[in-house]
Amino acid sequence: MVDFIGLLKKEVVPAEGCTEPIAVAYAVSIASEQLGGEAAEVRLRLSANIIKNALGVGIPGTGMVGIEIAAALGAVVRRSDKKLEVLSGFSPEQLAAARALVDAHAVHVEQQPTSEALYIEARLTDGRDASRVVIVRDHTNVVRVERNGEVLVDEPVSVGGGSDDEGTGLTIDSIYEFATTVAFDDISFILDCVPLNTRVSEEGLQGEYGLEVGRRIGAGADRRGALLNNATLRLMSVTAAASDARMGGCPLSVMTCGGSGNQGIASSLPIIELARMLGSSDEDLARALVLSDLVVLHIKEYMGRLSPLCGSGIAGGTGSCCGITYLQGGGLREIKYAINNMLATLQGMICDGAKATCALKIAAGTNCAIQCSTLALADISPTSKDGIIFDDAEETIKNTGRLMREGFAQTDEAILSIMLAKQLESK
Repeated sequence: MVDFIGLLKKEVVPAEGCTEPIAVAYAVSIASEQLGGEAAEVRLRLSANIIKNALGVGIPGTGMVGIEIAAALGAVVRRSDKKLEVLSGFSPEQLAAARALVDAHAVHVEQQPTSEALYIEARLTDGRDASRVVIVRDHTNVVRVERNGEVLVDEPVSVGGGSDDEGTGLTIDSIYEFATTVAFDDISFILDCVPLNTRVSEEGLQGEYGLEVGRRIGAGADRRGALLNNATLRLMSVTAAASDARMGGCPLSVMTCGGSGNQGIASSLPIIELARMLGSSDEDLARALVLSDLVVLHIKEYMGRLSPLCGSGIAGGTGSCCGITYLQGGGLREIKYAINNMLATLQGMICDGAKATCALKIAAGTNCAIQCSTLALADISPTSKDGIIFDDAEETIKNTGRLMREGFAQTDEAILSIMLAKQLESK
């Protein structure tokens, strides 16, 4: 039997900054804590997905982007107990020390050849002591800690390889039954995401972050009201704005979902904003959010925690579509229609790293969620006659895993190659 509450409490957690560079900072922070002195050198071996998602994203409070400054801060800050909020509240002196490490070219990054989508290995030295930390499959899943060759932590990695963790027992039917019947008091904690993610959205609407996708969409709502539905623009605006702020290095935490802040943004803010517009009760909002989060986690079982496909647009957007459908009176049938509509529309959206244009994909996913919910509530959905869609949405989700394994095996390498080539050309 699925422990839904335990799963939600494990997977829906706060984080400050994009989770991939923050996970690197977390690993480095643990390694730095093993040293007797200050870290003098940081050597990283990272999977392609980690490099891709950490290469061009803003690091909160630094005005800088990328892996090197995140790792350097982790080495200086040494607060691994805060996990994915490890870089919250560092001092100007700590930032200066981290920048000095970067300027001294003391942070070295290499790609680790591995079948694991999420692999982080940090080796540090202070000139006397040496340490090594390995994180695999989950942003905080520490499997190895060493100090001067002595093994302090050695956790086995389950057999199976890759990042497909199929086997939680989630199904659309069980998710819907839980979300609609569980006692409200048992899931009221899910509402913790409302002030957290709303605050980041408001910051993105007011500040000049990234491409200002959310801010500009919101600014155009009044002028283009005759052409586009203002409610749709509002949902797109508040959701994309949070991603603008997060990718731009805004020093505020967000509630993540499945290890991703952008996924947490995409799966919650359209629902939060629609609930506000509809005057929905806290209980209805909580049930819609639980439904959304669990659908995201179910899809990510097959997509993989990190993948060549956009988790925020596809999984996050599909989750929010289910929550939007529920808030408008949709039942299990309409939820399944909504899932098939979303996957038929967005299945090919690639992930080319965490950066400003994530907000564009999240805006597109939110727009699509509203469209697909509208169609589902009108009894419209593709069938097994249509491409890779199955009559049963459960089968559609499962075959996402097959598409990943057989169709996108080399996609990440190609994407990363293009990104690194651009970086070299700009130097």
